[in-house]
Amino acid sequence: MSKKIAKVVKLELVGGEAKPGPKLASAGVVMPKFCSDFNARTADRRGEIVPVIITAYEDKSFDFVVKTSPVAVLLKQAAGIKKASATPNTQVVGTITEAQLKEIAEYKLPDLNTDDLDAAMRIVEGAARNMGIRVAK
Repeated sequence: MSKKIAKVVKLELVGGEAKPGPKLASAGVVMPKFCSDFNARTADRRGEIVPVIITAYEDKSFDFVVKTSPVAVLLKQAAGIKKASATPNTQVVGTITEAQLKEIAEYKLPDLNTDDLDAAMRIVEGAARNMGIRVAK
């Protein structure tokens, strides 16, 4: 017999630093247990933004899947900027190299809807262009 799902919640938490709070209260899970499990699983990613999908069951148990960091965060780190461009088609706020683009695409590959590295690089390059970040060829 399978467990009955009560709720599925998508959150972005700081790796290794999850704390009980209103974000987790909405998920309907036992917060201290989730926090300790999440922090243990993301200890190597401390300080990074970590997307997580929490599946809460009616019996108060839960499962969660940790995803890779968002492309926007990785691009801002690689370009060394704090904010993306408000007008990306006219204002370039940063530049990344082809090698940095490939590294980000390889990291994000498991969460993208492609298995091809070239396609993943084009996806990440499109995100960079939309943020006002130029890729140096």
